[in-house]
Amino acid sequence: MRVSEACKLDLADIKWNLGRFGKLHVRHGKGARGSGPRERMVPLINGADRTLRWFIEDVWGQFDDDHTRLGAPLFPSERKNADGSSRRVGDDALRGGLKDAAKAHLPGWGEKLTPHVLRHFCASQLYENGLDLLAIQEVLGRSWIATTMRYVHVQQTRVEDAWVAGTERAAKRLKGLIR
Repeated sequence: MRVSEACKLDLADIKWNLGRFGKLHVRHGKGARGSGPRERMVPLINGADRTLRWFIEDVWGQFDDDHTRLGAPLFPSERKNADGSSRRVGDDALRGGLKDAAKAHLPGWGEKLTPHVLRHFCASQLYENGLDLLAIQEVLGRSWIATTMRYVHVQQTRVEDAWVAGTERAAKRLKGLIR
């Protein structure tokens, strides 16, 4: 998900009962070529459902105490509105938090690791783990498959690994025919 999309999510955008894992309703997705915001439903796959549940149950209440408030931000800021409710986190806070965490826990990555780099990494990992390009396109909120393909970076051994897997499948089929 893009940082700008994450900042605009509300608690009500979590749809726990949709699909196997739940989904996030991204109401303010990036539009293409001036088309305006493009909505999409993003499945909470790869453990995102558990992480989000933990965040809401154990962390969210430290920023705001009204889970039922209309428009309550999914990612609140420690700054407050005039009525005492939490403001939305800004993209600068998310970017800065990632930068600080990378500096503290991933030496050498402090300046290199950005939300956009994580977006590429996520797309690549989904592809490596078997998700097809059309599904990745939907998760990323991309309009064109060609743009989606620019997000997927495959390991240099991908061709060799695919060849080995294919020959193993062929050997098993051949063995089944010979019996």
